[in-house]
Amino acid sequence: MSTFIKNATIVNESRQFVGSILIEQDRISAITENTDMPQGQFDEVVDASGCFVFPGIIDSHVHFREPGLTAKADMESESRAAAYGGVTSFFDMPNTNPQTTTPEALEEKFALAATKSHVNYSFFYGATNQNADTFAQLDVHRIPGIKLFMGSSTGNMLVDRREALERIFGTSPLPLMAHCEDTNIINCNMARVKAEFGDDPVIGFHPVIRSEEACYNSTKLAVELARKHGARLHVAHLTTEKELELFDAGQKEGGRITAEAVVAHLFFTDCDYARLGTRIKCNPAIKRPSDREALRKALTDGRIATIGTDHAPHQLKDKEGGCAKAASGMPMIQFSLVAMLELVDKGVLTIERMVELMCHQPARLFEVRERGFLRPGYKADVVVVRPDVPWTVTNDVIQSKCKWSPMEGHTFNWRVEHTFCSGSHIYNQGAFDADSRGEAITFR
Repeated sequence: MSTFIKNATIVNESRQFVGSILIEQDRISAITENTDMPQGQFDEVVDASGCFVFPGIIDSHVHFREPGLTAKADMESESRAAAYGGVTSFFDMPNTNPQTTTPEALEEKFALAATKSHVNYSFFYGATNQNADTFAQLDVHRIPGIKLFMGSSTGNMLVDRREALERIFGTSPLPLMAHCEDTNIINCNMARVKAEFGDDPVIGFHPVIRSEEACYNSTKLAVELARKHGARLHVAHLTTEKELELFDAGQKEGGRITAEAVVAHLFFTDCDYARLGTRIKCNPAIKRPSDREALRKALTDGRIATIGTDHAPHQLKDKEGGCAKAASGMPMIQFSLVAMLELVDKGVLTIERMVELMCHQPARLFEVRERGFLRPGYKADVVVVRPDVPWTVTNDVIQSKCKWSPMEGHTFNWRVEHTFCSGSHIYNQGAFDADSRGEAITFR
């Protein structure tokens, strides 16, 4: 099977040029510039005139909810949403049921994904206070890293013992991806706000409860432990300007201590709670406009290394209530690329930098093999997007199983037209190949 994508504006490795891409079987065979065209017959020709072509997006932070929480989402529905949004690879988080904190639970997820996922997949292993002994059993070529909840009340996944933290940072054979919030500060804030405003304070108090102080204190501890032990640390979903002080512009740490921003914190502020309510309730909380502006600035100076989604669907009934009762998390993967392209249009970052943050850097930081770049010989994960075609998010276009999005009613100016995953044309201008299956990602 061969596919020829012609007349595209290709954005890859800090360059933008008009050219064409030849895909043969599951790999990129050739990339040509200008009007040079390979000779021969092709099974499929895609005329990408007027379109931009990127490597497939790698979302290194999702919660697809399977196994055990499939009323909210599952690997089939959320990987379909990914394909519709130009995302060709995902790394799923361990707080499922059972939690991915044993080698056996990890193998169960791989088995599920092999039969259900439409795009490429891998899974973080979850750290607990007790399971550091199992790290030695992990195949470092199959998974991206170990997820560490330094601020979480999800079952036994809160790692709050200093001895356990020291051991995890000192022995992890893989990058640590840390959720950093100080649980004691959060609990004290919640008790104080409840005492004044009732058992379920309105959503506007969410960033007061999950405060800047809670984020900064925990992130500071994670950075200190990583430096002490020489660990590879990637801090998930930064939300505050103050936390950014802990990260060096230009990756002066040699790339060993890095940070992620997620689309929700780059797109929304606490001003949006009045309009969207608990639909944008997530942990850590969306905070002030000044925090958002600082995060946006950090996209271009090196302090933010990757952009993910923290895609975390819930049924709408679970989003009812306020700070205490409403579930935290939102579906975002289908609209992450077009949302970031909106920020490109606003001048927040260049299109080349966006590709760096959503494709190249996740591949580099987690040492993904043969994906994340448009290179001959690499796996053919490719997305084709068209600018200047306004469309509005309506309920019928949402692919996530929960069937809602905080983006409903929003008009985007970019549209995903084609998604190729390991050479398969899985999304084609609204048509979807439901029989497509992704591959297990491998790592160096």
